[in-house]
Amino acid sequence: QVQLVESGGGLVQPGGSLRLSCAASGSILTINAMGWYRQVSGKQRELVAIININHGGSTDYADSVKGRFTISRDNAKNTVYLQMNSLKPEDTAVYYCNAAGYDSSWQIFRSWGQGTQVTVSS
Repeated sequence: QVQLVESGGGLVQPGGSLRLSCAASGSILTINAMGWYRQVSGKQRELVAIININHGGSTDYADSVKGRFTISRDNAKNTVYLQMNSLKPEDTAVYYCNAAGYDSSWQIFRSWGQGTQVTVSS
């Protein structure tokens, strides 16, 4: 199995910054894409940002975070980051890392992390 472990969440005041990290481990052959989603209790999980690993590192962002969040990757560490600046209370959510690719048996995988809480409050 492929496991994702998130870190970096916490409590921050509006306007502050956090950097989330997501490290993938396990029987990975290749990772095609990684992304960040967020979910507020009782609401649908929504895409925040994605980065393609096998398509030149192209990125895409939800309109609500464009200009404030930056997704990046370190392929040597199988890690994706989400730099979150100018945080707003509406950014409060549990943030989940996602990765898709092929495991060592050439089986397609799509794995989720367990989530890390981000709370933006004064």
